[in-house]
Amino acid sequence: MEIVYSVIDFILHIDDHLATLIAEYNYWIYLILFLIIFVETGLVVMPFLPGDSLLFATGMFAAQGMLDISTSIALMLIAAVLGDACNYLIGKYAGDKFVQMRLFGKQLVKGEYIEKTHGFYAKHGPQTIIIARFVPIVRTFAPFVAGVGKMKYSIFLTYNLIGGVLWVVGITLAGYFLGNIPWIRDNFEKVVIGIILVSVLPIIIGFIKERLSTKRQTIES
Repeated sequence: MEIVYSVIDFILHIDDHLATLIAEYNYWIYLILFLIIFVETGLVVMPFLPGDSLLFATGMFAAQGMLDISTSIALMLIAAVLGDACNYLIGKYAGDKFVQMRLFGKQLVKGEYIEKTHGFYAKHGPQTIIIARFVPIVRTFAPFVAGVGKMKYSIFLTYNLIGGVLWVVGITLAGYFLGNIPWIRDNFEKVVIGIILVSVLPIIIGFIKERLSTKRQTIES
């Protein structure tokens, strides 16, 4: 549980943690940003890393002159695209074995996450690669499931690039232009919670629609 609390604290107070990392590591912070984005998108066992809030916080600190906005966006975009490509290849060549792997008696990859991602593909098709960029957890599993399903790589790459640009550039620039607003800067924890809620909104809406549809079918039968 201590690890869970540490992860939650890191996500909710990522502005404080990022400020500390910038102060301690100077230019090495760009490598750290690259690695966090790459690991979240590239390793199917790490879906809980704070991608959205990290991008927003990076933009905010760039607006304050603590980071270079162009360098930050370029490196995180490369990390996001390479991460999805890596995840796709893992799914394509080792997906079945990876899903069955266990650590301390527990599955490394939860089946429910895979099922949710399959649901996204069933509804949105290849565009899931783009949409999933903005949905925590699904973001990490979408390229993996695309690999397992042997999606044609040229199609995957196109949506990977489009989704990466929209996600990294969009959210980082939002932080850059909005992050210096006093209320946002002083209430960053609430902003992070808001980002998370907006991100999971498609899952919540889909769940509600599915439940209503199931109830309607039960009543009609």
